[in-house]
Amino acid sequence: MILAEDSALLREGLVRLLAEEGHEVLAAVGDATELLAQVRQRQPDVVVVDVRMPPTHTDEGLRAALEIRRTWPGVGVLVLSQYVEKRYATELLSTDSEGVGYLLKDRVVQVGEFLDALQRVAEGGAAFDPEVVRQLLSRTRHVDPLASLTIRERDVLDRMAQGHTNNTIAEQIHVSRSAVEKHVNAIFEKLDLSHTTGYSRRVLAVLRYLGS
Repeated sequence: MILAEDSALLREGLVRLLAEEGHEVLAAVGDATELLAQVRQRQPDVVVVDVRMPPTHTDEGLRAALEIRRTWPGVGVLVLSQYVEKRYATELLSTDSEGVGYLLKDRVVQVGEFLDALQRVAEGGAAFDPEVVRQLLSRTRHVDPLASLTIRERDVLDRMAQGHTNNTIAEQIHVSRSAVEKHVNAIFEKLDLSHTTGYSRRVLAVLRYLGS
């Protein structure tokens, strides 16, 4: 993997944490330009990238993440940020939901959750911070298809967007897997995703109307 974080202290801390957990960090860089150069050279399985990086400390990291998704679609991208950058987050997550994640930096403190999210993204899954999901969903409350979801369906949708499987969701909300599957199918039907194939529709169920 490649790590891009402009804070030297956090960067070195993450490198040590990842190494201790058995992850090979091919490079740890402090700006988006070097990140793209390293990805081009090393072709990692996954990158972990901060949003705000030099020189302007605005959105260089997210724009680099978008470039990675376009140019090297097989590279997983896990974005770390102190904030939910809604515009670019929506664009990033809407391009292809496989192998992508967005966590708030506070989540890194929860080491187990961070490592679990990283593993899911590296394996082609998805991992979205619950707060990211909440803020992105807040943009779509005026949209009828999402408004038609029941409270339970919205709860299942939130957990789907975080990257959880049906089995995990069933355990978390204390129902059977078949009950979760019924909720998932109802969500797909209400959001007109019944005929969309592949894993991506689980995330499209959250993201489809974000640009509306």
